[in-house]
Amino acid sequence: MITLERLSLQRGTQILLKDTSLIIHRGQRIGVVGANGAGKSSLFKLLLGELHPDTGDLSMPGNLRIAHMAQEVHALDKTALEYVLDGDKVLRQIQQQLTDAEASGDNHAIAALHARMEEVHGYTAANRAEQLLLGLGFTMAQTQLPVKSFSGGWRIRLNLAQALLMTSDLLLLDEPTNHLDLDATLWLENWLKQYPGTLLLISHDRDFLDSVTEGIAHFEHQNITLYRGNYSAFEIMRAERLSQQQAQFEKQQVRIAQIENFVRRFKAKASKAKQAQSRVKELERMEKIAPAHVDSPFEFTIPCSEKTSSPLLVLDQANIGYGDKTILQQVNLSLLPGMRIGLLGPNGAGKSTLIKTMVGDVQPQAGIFTAGENLKVGYFAQHQLEALDLAASPLLHVQRMSPKVSEQEIRNYLGGFGFRGDDADTEVSRFSGGEKARLALSLIAWQKPNLLLLDEPTNHLDLEMRLALTMALQAFPGVVIMVSHDRHMLRNTVDEFWLVCDGQVQPFDGDLPDYYQWMKQRTQELNKPSQSTANTDSQDVKRDRKEERRLAAQRREQLRPLKKQLDKLEKQLDKVQSELSDIEQAMAEPDIYEAANKDKLQVLLKKQGELSQQAESIEEEWMLIQEELEALEAELEAE
Repeated sequence: MITLERLSLQRGTQILLKDTSLIIHRGQRIGVVGANGAGKSSLFKLLLGELHPDTGDLSMPGNLRIAHMAQEVHALDKTALEYVLDGDKVLRQIQQQLTDAEASGDNHAIAALHARMEEVHGYTAANRAEQLLLGLGFTMAQTQLPVKSFSGGWRIRLNLAQALLMTSDLLLLDEPTNHLDLDATLWLENWLKQYPGTLLLISHDRDFLDSVTEGIAHFEHQNITLYRGNYSAFEIMRAERLSQQQAQFEKQQVRIAQIENFVRRFKAKASKAKQAQSRVKELERMEKIAPAHVDSPFEFTIPCSEKTSSPLLVLDQANIGYGDKTILQQVNLSLLPGMRIGLLGPNGAGKSTLIKTMVGDVQPQAGIFTAGENLKVGYFAQHQLEALDLAASPLLHVQRMSPKVSEQEIRNYLGGFGFRGDDADTEVSRFSGGEKARLALSLIAWQKPNLLLLDEPTNHLDLEMRLALTMALQAFPGVVIMVSHDRHMLRNTVDEFWLVCDGQVQPFDGDLPDYYQWMKQRTQELNKPSQSTANTDSQDVKRDRKEERRLAAQRREQLRPLKKQLDKLEKQLDKVQSELSDIEQAMAEPDIYEAANKDKLQVLLKKQGELSQQAESIEEEWMLIQEELEALEAELEAE
């Protein structure tokens, strides 16, 4: 049990927690939410011992094994697999001790360390690390690449794999889905559901929180309030506390009207009935939860260009890729005003490449690309955060695009994205990742696009900003194309899905639950050997049967000397134990302890110690040879 009792924490001049009490029971899975800067990450540092309370008490079990996800990775030469294995400090310590013991020939220590390796599941660690990496989107070949060869986002995935590998009682995860695609997010979700320890999870992905957590620790007003249930239950309970205030109610009505408007437009499309039904259910829930966000600092719209074209953009029999490598073949699509499309597909299938082609960053290798006369693209991707001028303020960024617009008008606009007062004049270099993402989105919206291309727009955005962006996208009259692992945003902003997979781009007939089923079925099919592979394997089996018989005979030959060694050791052990029995019998005589027999007793005791050590050494050697013998016998049985 973890207990905070009347705990206060201050960082610099900012008071994060004041007289806060909280109890987390063993095995609970708690989502940690609250505004940026409220103290969520500081709570993790408290638990890790990196910070200490200013007043009050933090109580934790003394032997608690804690795993946490680091936020930075240095460029290293070691492979991704070895880096992940480094996350298990106990395993690495035992491996080093085993190497030292083998170098010194200490058989007693070697046997004890092998037993310890079994206890910590060390012999399966490499396989478990590989499975974690594959689940998080790495290929088997990438597990052997050096850490320095991966980009920042993929290095964060390595940190996540490190934390998941370690045997732990308490797992601390800070925004684990930020750099994951939808497939990896779903894999992680399922993995965490099976985690047996206590989980504290900082996340701004409401669907992820809903699926994984059973309680929500909400940071607000320098306090932590623990709510039972998942994130949706938290929203409803908090809404019930807030909905008594008239101002909140009025703002709620505005938001509900926006969604009703969106649903009304959506239901008019008979071909999208399934999506419409899902959206109506979302509206029913939204009527209850909207007041929980009335104090959100974000409220903005995305204006659309007054001029448009129909179609806005056309790809006709287009082959798309880089250099000589074709990723997508014979792509046919026509973007018409009002279309709202979510791109689905496995990691690396070409979703981002398709978006870059629509932007114009990637030219088709073949086929026709036609842009409408009035096409105006708004493109958001993570690399655009790096393109921001670190020395300029949000105000200056907008002024450079529109020098004739008044400063007050720009400030009013930026306020909707959370840049108020001095924040509008602050240099970007001082911004967090979330603030940079908000600024990048504000710059896109300012340009009044009629085609929004969004590649993982929610990375680094908190829950309130995600909700505001969802509202803005619902009201946006232009075309929306989106890649996102945030299922809530996908459900509430797009009305059809396209599947990007196996070099093709095709409409997907279904919703997100249908995609989950498709993905499971695809995974099962990929794990099955094809008929041609099976035929080839059959031929190989026949071809190599003679060789296998030879190898089996060779292994049987290897068994003989091992069995002989075991017989020899057993005889030695019998002899030693017989001598020990004689000594113990002599020491059982009462007169051996008389003063006259003192020297004789000393000799017996010394001999007893030597024989006991000899017997222990023989037993350890016997055990190692027996393990080797059993392993060879198991191989023969498998054949």
